[in-house]
Amino acid sequence: MTGRVIAVGGHESDGAAALTGVLGPEVVRVAGGRELVREVRSARAGGERVCVVPMTLGRDPSLVADTARTLLALDASERAGTVLAEPFATTAHLVGWLRTLATRVPDDRALLVTAPSGDPFSDADLFRTARLVRQYGRHRTVEVALLGGDPGLAEGVRRCRALGAPRVVVLPAAWAVPEPTGVPHTEYGGPLLSGSAAAGVLASRVREAQDRYERSGDDGVARALAADHDHGHAHSHGPDGHDHDHGHSHSHGHSHSHSHGHSHGDSHDPGPDPGGDHHHRTPSHAPRSGAEPPVRHQGAAPDLVPSHRSPR
Repeated sequence: MTGRVIAVGGHESDGAAALTGVLGPEVVRVAGGRELVREVRSARAGGERVCVVPMTLGRDPSLVADTARTLLALDASERAGTVLAEPFATTAHLVGWLRTLATRVPDDRALLVTAPSGDPFSDADLFRTARLVRQYGRHRTVEVALLGGDPGLAEGVRRCRALGAPRVVVLPAAWAVPEPTGVPHTEYGGPLLSGSAAAGVLASRVREAQDRYERSGDDGVARALAADHDHGHAHSHGPDGHDHDHGHSHSHGHSHSHSHGHSHGDSHDPGPDPGGDHHHRTPSHAPRSGAEPPVRHQGAAPDLVPSHRSPR
């Protein structure tokens, strides 16, 4: 199966704008919604098959679900031959890629894991990601900066300097992280992925989605609708109290409701690597440069157990 590949971007890529220098010209880049519908309809009208890839790096599960809901708006002829791929990456991939970048940074530098701010749960995931980069790396200081959020870039640099780092290296944890030109005491540790590495991951997602569709007719939409079900949190007031759902609460038309806890853990990583390995995995201790990080089965080594301490 060949056809048009459409990459859908969210806050991690500034609505797909930051993908321009990463993906080749053969890949259509859209922000979702009407842009996505227009591109799919155009391709299907010309007889092309379509593969849509949500370009999240694991911090934007709502992008996946929103993309699926958009595709549901297509008519039957447009949906036939249109497939939705697995997300470009998971947070486990992101941790591995950041650790690869960190291996190139001198030990006395501080690492500043940086991404555009999203919702509170996406931002909390970035702190968790930074904590894992520190846990399995050799740098004493690893802080977080949220572009357009708090702490911002200047505050992140200030914190690193206050902890004694002579220089601060910005590690991009999203597509839309510009080089910190003009910011004193900072260097740029990116890009997160080279163009060739990103192309390899994208090709893997497309190939797997197409193979699944041809084998079983599964277009990937139904599974993606549930991608953001755990993106939020709930708290209880005790057995005699009532629950408050924060984030997403779903009614299924029967007598009970579902509160979904935030569970984007490092222990379940369904995203395949470019080689097509479907095993669950977490980042290994020494990921390779320029490719997805090598991975092992969960429980293969003690360094795969995430820390439960609060992020720095």
